[in-house]
Amino acid sequence: MDVFPGHRRLPRALRAPALAIGNFDGVHLGHQQLIARAREAAARQGGEAVALTFDPHPAAILAPERAPRLLTTTARKLELLAAAGADAAVVEPFDGEFAALSPRAFAAQVLAGGLGARHVVVGYDFRFGSGRAGSTDTLCELGGELGFSVDVVNPVSVAGVVASSSRIRALVEEGDLAGARALLGRHPEVDGEVVRGAGRGRGIGIPTANLAPDTEVLPPLGIYAVWVELAGERRPAAASVGTNPTFDDSGRLSLEVHVLDFDRDLYGQRMRVAFVEHLRGELRFPGAAELVEQIRRDIADTRRILGVQ
Repeated sequence: MDVFPGHRRLPRALRAPALAIGNFDGVHLGHQQLIARAREAAARQGGEAVALTFDPHPAAILAPERAPRLLTTTARKLELLAAAGADAAVVEPFDGEFAALSPRAFAAQVLAGGLGARHVVVGYDFRFGSGRAGSTDTLCELGGELGFSVDVVNPVSVAGVVASSSRIRALVEEGDLAGARALLGRHPEVDGEVVRGAGRGRGIGIPTANLAPDTEVLPPLGIYAVWVELAGERRPAAASVGTNPTFDDSGRLSLEVHVLDFDRDLYGQRMRVAFVEHLRGELRFPGAAELVEQIRRDIADTRRILGVQ
């Protein structure tokens, strides 16, 4: 998938583009439907399906105090958009100047002029332009004037729950991993870099990788069965989201991962953690021996849940 840094910096003209527009945080089932509809339109007109997204999230500029914690980094979002079928993505820098564009200016300068849109796909609740003044009706009217057609996609629901980034954030933070997975179409996940920790895991014979998460949304404190991705390989693991109360009274939050049947130096490497199932809450143990005994039970439970020996 080609990635372009905004409508003013295209190295080539887009080919009869069908644009799917959104923040695409999480690239959930609703977002995937936008891309699918753009692909259908692109196929009809001999063009390419293009995702138009924004960085940073508009709320970070317009209302920083209400800006959401993000489910995906920009890099992961682009990976997921490619997997969903986008031929290209335009990552539009969102700043005060861009936010001040009127709905007409956005449609004329960005969509029609800058990107050459032939077709535009948006969600049912799409708003655009200064003060969020533009609606889907506004977009349809402007498209008629400027030469692009518009497709408005209805909500995508699973068991009566609408797929939305805000709903998925809430589900993950509540610990409803199954509910989040249903709306994402995959396990909720966290990306990050392995950094040096206190080294206690290796000291008790159960080495762990300490992850510095780039992703801003974490499930509640506790122990989880997870899959990790390391250098393109998927491996079973058990993870702790917690404060290490047995050894540490600072209350500092950490994400530690014990990769099953694996003992290599991971410092500095990238890791993706996909949360499958909650095993138990965080506990304080009298000492290391009791903690190790519980961790071994956690590992056995993880093997059972993930179906590995």
